[in-house]
Order: sequence, then C-alpha cells, then structure tokens
Amino acid sequence: QVQLVESGGGLEQVGGSLRLSCAASGRTFGVDAMAWFRQPPGKEREFVAGISGSGGSTFYAGSVQGRFIISRDNAKNTVYLQMNSLKPDDTAVYYCKAGRFPTKIAPNDYWGQGTQVTVSS
Repeated sequence: QVQLVESGGGLEQVGGSLRLSCAASGRTFGVDAMAWFRQPPGKEREFVAGISGSGGSTFYAGSVQGRFIISRDNAKNTVYLQMNSLKPDDTAVYYCKAGRFPTKIAPNDYWGQGTQVTVSS
C-alpha cells in the first residue's frame, strides 16, 4: 500500500508560479514511477508530467513542456511539480500517482486526493 498526500495548490494569477508537493508513505519510495495528472472542470483526467523511480527520466505533456518541472527527492519520499508561466488552461485538480508507468494509468496505481489549482486572468 502507498499513501499519497498532495499540497501546494491554490489561486495564482496568469504568469505566476506554484509548486506542488506529494508526500508518499507505505513502502520504499524509489520503487515506483511517479506522475502528476490533472482534471480540468468538466473534462477527463489527463497526464501532465512523470518521473522514473530513480529520477533519471522525466516526461511531459506537450501543453506544459518548458513551463513545468517534475522532480523527486527519494530521501524525503516526495515528488514535486514546479509550475511556471501559469495559464488559465492550467486550472484543474492536480493528482499525484504512484505506479509502474510514469506516463499512463494502470490498474494497480495509487492516487492522492488531489489539490486544486486555479489560475485567474
């Protein structure tokens, strides 16, 4: 079992920055690939960014490439999402995911409860 708790969401203006954190507990953190997904209002959940267990490989959706940075600190059992140059389209509930794949959803994935990010213009 893995427990994930996100934090760091909130209200930010266009062009601003936020950093999301996801604290994991329950088993050896470095085993799982980690990812951030988001669900905009009225839309499906979508991939944002992913990172391998070691942190050596990172992956991004085209819509956030160059603006968002995913990282992890295995000593702190935490994964981060640094979000820069925020746009109104980034408004969504952001979810942290632990599992086998860093870019797609699988049946045995673990999810956090989500944190709201709202970008105002």
